[in-house]
Amino acid sequence: MEQFPEDALELDRQVCFALAVASRSVIGIYRPILEPLGLTHPQYLVMLALWGDAPLRFGEIADMLRLDPATLSPIIKRLEHSGLVERTPAEGDERTFCIVPTEAGRALREQALSVPPAVVEQLGLPVERLMALRDELATVIAAVDRSA
Repeated sequence: MEQFPEDALELDRQVCFALAVASRSVIGIYRPILEPLGLTHPQYLVMLALWGDAPLRFGEIADMLRLDPATLSPIIKRLEHSGLVERTPAEGDERTFCIVPTEAGRALREQALSVPPAVVEQLGLPVERLMALRDELATVIAAVDRSA
């Protein structure tokens, strides 16, 4: 069994604390960058999913973003109200619907191309380091999935 230091309960030693602070801080950097696009960070994540693989069923988006339907539903409704996405009936299942970007939603993708470089510039870290961090976080996510 792995040996832990005596002060293993110090706040600064907690992985959960580092992840929580990093998450809030990085999302805070996105806020002013996304504001001119009229998007919140959760809306941006939905649009990223749709720009990559539309049309998507509501449940597919929830799974991709690891959001429960009750959290995702108001995000989709706000995007619909903004005219960026629309619901269409799923082929072969009238009870299910797909989410697709509207013309305005597809056009927004071009503007969104400026988001990643702006975030990298704000962070002031080399892209390679950020990609390595993303890969490490993906490993952590996979470990959590295995343990669940």
